[in-house]
Amino acid sequence: MADFPFDVVAFDLDGTLADTAPDLTAALNHALAQLGYPPVPAPDVRHMVGHGARALLRKGLAAAGVADDREVDRGFPIFLEHYEAHIADGSRPFPGCEAALDALAARGVALAICTNKIERLARRFVEAIGWTSRFPVIIGGDSCGVSKPDPRPLIEAIARSGGGRAAFVGDSITDTDTARAAGVPCVALTFGFHDRPPEQLGADMLIDHFDALVPALERLG
Repeated sequence: MADFPFDVVAFDLDGTLADTAPDLTAALNHALAQLGYPPVPAPDVRHMVGHGARALLRKGLAAAGVADDREVDRGFPIFLEHYEAHIADGSRPFPGCEAALDALAARGVALAICTNKIERLARRFVEAIGWTSRFPVIIGGDSCGVSKPDPRPLIEAIARSGGGRAAFVGDSITDTDTARAAGVPCVALTFGFHDRPPEQLGADMLIDHFDALVPALERLG
């Protein structure tokens, strides 16, 4: 539909398209246990996600009172091995997500993922959950040599999707800062993985459910 205001809509992955906390929590606590540290409660992990796997492990260690990058280096491959083997055991799309993606695709919108998850893992997750055909463009935290909130990954995702008018959908301050730096309007979710109240994210618009995404984008345009 030519009158839709955006040519490209890019999405964050963890906490935006899908609730990946169960599998991230399991991988984090597996790595911590292998290193000899106590687990992080599942609700706390939701506030630690958004800057990539190393940062998540670093925060998990900090919760145990450990601030040593050598332990991060030691635990990182343990985390990755477990997470890749169980990447979609408990993770699920948020309610209404796939219907919203279908509605955007029906309007001729190109869909992309821009995440701080390692690209290989992002692609593995997308494949495991059956979304390969939905997202021809996936930019991970290691795809451009920099990660969000640097705007370059988002700019690259938009360019690889064909360019044009673009919007970004996310759930965290990392996402809203990225969109602002890229000069792109941002819709933020009131659910997802927040480290602050959603009203403090600075998004152009907040939505409570994916059913509201297409109307929100129409209003932003």
